[in-house]
Amino acid sequence: MNENKELYEIAANAKENAYAPYSGFKVGAAVLTAEGIVYTGCNVENSSYPATICAERTAITKAISEGSRNIIKIAIASDGKEYTYPCGVCRQVISELMPDGEIIIGNGSDIKVYKASELLPHAFTLDR
Repeated sequence: MNENKELYEIAANAKENAYAPYSGFKVGAAVLTAEGIVYTGCNVENSSYPATICAERTAITKAISEGSRNIIKIAIASDGKEYTYPCGVCRQVISELMPDGEIIIGNGSDIKVYKASELLPHAFTLDR
């Protein structure tokens, strides 16, 4: 099994920890650092919906809070039959904290890989 597929499977397992009583849509994410460390996350909903945190931001925040600064990949998995792309807020976070990283998405059987700049061209950065 290749590294991208393995990371996607880890994300798929992480989604089982999701707290999604409002949408019923569980999402898991797994990030890989240049040092080979994997951090996982899941979506955590809240009745005050803006307080909800996506799986992608959970995994990235865990990595950053543990001192990792070189995230090279993130995989995103859900129960959906279609590919689950990161939301706009997550795309911005990904663009800032792993601008050269790969984004791996799947639909349960196939995966696709993107660069952050492909999913959020012209991202807001410190340079702009």
